[in-house]
Amino acid sequence: MDIILIIIATLFILLGIIGSFLPVLPGPITSWFGLLIAHFTDAVPMNKSFLITTLLIAIAIWVLDYIIPAIGTKRFGGTKYGVIGTTVGLIVGLFAPIPGGIIIGPFFGALIGELINKNDAKTATKAAFGSFIGFLTSTFIKFVVAIIYLGLFIGILIDYGSAIFAY
Repeated sequence: MDIILIIIATLFILLGIIGSFLPVLPGPITSWFGLLIAHFTDAVPMNKSFLITTLLIAIAIWVLDYIIPAIGTKRFGGTKYGVIGTTVGLIVGLFAPIPGGIIIGPFFGALIGELINKNDAKTATKAAFGSFIGFLTSTFIKFVVAIIYLGLFIGILIDYGSAIFAY
């Protein structure tokens, strides 16, 4: 049974890494479920503080994933309208049936928000670019955390591998 759980945990860890780039899957949270499943094996002792800490980090990254593009908009001269546009664009982009909606949604949301605020096209485009930079930053952070969780998972396999794969 332990081997089946480790295989499932491995799939969750890998899906978490993929989820760092795909908006459908929350990357670090999916990877965290892989860590949790590994701790359900008989061979790996349940370490509640480890699981709680890694869960809190995954949740924090998930929340920041929605905040960072708005921060990027603000940093590049965007106004309240651009920040609201970024958030609305991100939500619309999540559900848009077009490829890359999660990328272009915040960009066009910020652009439209700034244009509604009667900013010139140059200022609006700069704020929209800030939104895009925020998105890339958020994706990078999710990827790094998912890779760290992969490293922790590999550490678990190294520490408890003989007990997991023993027959």
